[in-house]
Amino acid sequence: MTPASPSAVTKINPLDHMDREEIKKYIPHREPMLLVDETTLDPDGTGHGKYRIREDEFFCRGHFPGNPMVPGVILCEIMAQSCTRLMLDALDGNIAVYRGIDQVKFKNTVRPGDLCEVTCRIDDRKAGVFNCSAKLEVDGKLCCRGKLTFAVIPDPMKGA
Repeated sequence: MTPASPSAVTKINPLDHMDREEIKKYIPHREPMLLVDETTLDPDGTGHGKYRIREDEFFCRGHFPGNPMVPGVILCEIMAQSCTRLMLDALDGNIAVYRGIDQVKFKNTVRPGDLCEVTCRIDDRKAGVFNCSAKLEVDGKLCCRGKLTFAVIPDPMKGA
């Protein structure tokens, strides 16, 4: 299934709440790799994303049986998908892909049932490159933080 192009859908007010179905109009991720349930954007440009870790997540079944915890690479992906909220104006016919991940620190374990709350900001934007800072918390405790860089490229599925 090819995601709808943002130009083919009603434009969202940048400050509106977005749920999973609205988010799917802007990013190509689908289950089981759609790792954001909702996003919001503050008037100052700070983005927020939320994702509830489900009991049956594929990445927790083998990591680790009897003591499931979310792998760090998945925490980075949760932050990355939340960061796309900051780039809506650039995603019309485009997608955001990783260009770099820097200064990532893991502080606390995330487990099934936890609600991940991401806070993110654009630190710098040059043409189609976005440098963002993000942190992921559960119950107010810092679990992961880092600098994420994205390149916005033409969506290869557009017109497919």
